[in-house]
Amino acid sequence: MTASGPPPNQLLQLLDPPAFELLRPHLATVEMVRRSVLGEAGAALRYVHFPHGGSVSITVGLSDGQTIEIAMLGRDSVVGGGAALADGIALSDAAVLFPGTASVLEIAAFRAVAAASASFRELIIRHEQFLLAHAQQSLLCNTLHPVEARLARWLLRARDLSPGEILPLTQEALAQMIGVRRNAISLVAHDLQRAGIIQYSRGHIEIRDLRALQATSCECYATVKVDRLRLLGAVP
Repeated sequence: MTASGPPPNQLLQLLDPPAFELLRPHLATVEMVRRSVLGEAGAALRYVHFPHGGSVSITVGLSDGQTIEIAMLGRDSVVGGGAALADGIALSDAAVLFPGTASVLEIAAFRAVAAASASFRELIIRHEQFLLAHAQQSLLCNTLHPVEARLARWLLRARDLSPGEILPLTQEALAQMIGVRRNAISLVAHDLQRAGIIQYSRGHIEIRDLRALQATSCECYATVKVDRLRLLGAVP
């Protein structure tokens, strides 16, 4: 938390001062360690996270172990807010993809602030609408669009939540995120690298040509950004 105001989470920065002052005493800062689990589908949540940096992958899975990402959340989001307002049971899995810090509070405190502040409740509800729109767009994209466009869309979203152009990612992780086989990612990544758009080396992807990557992506990346702007407003 900064001395002059809310921590570097865009939702917290959107709160009006009275709502944030209700929330402030309950917030603590924690490290989000890569691969750490913030929520499991069907399990009770203890905490709500407002990431400052890094990213959290929201995934759904089948009983045979297959999973696919439905959303990627970071400093523009809250993890567990919708479940906290409902029955406290997570509907999907949430795991840290890129490390960072987050403001965290217990569900009981979150609910108390939501009960006391209509503006806080409205912000969380609007975020859940954004999350639903994000998930729907991701599933549509993964169903209908070619792998190259899907990979570009995913890398652009990851870049939005990262401090730089280099992303610590393996091809196996990328394949799981967009629901394809590893060899499909390998072929597409090779083509993008040959075109000078990305550079892949030892589990890291560097974005070399942002405009070309944006041109390669499908409309889904821009659609999610428009939904975010419509539901939550401009980034502070």
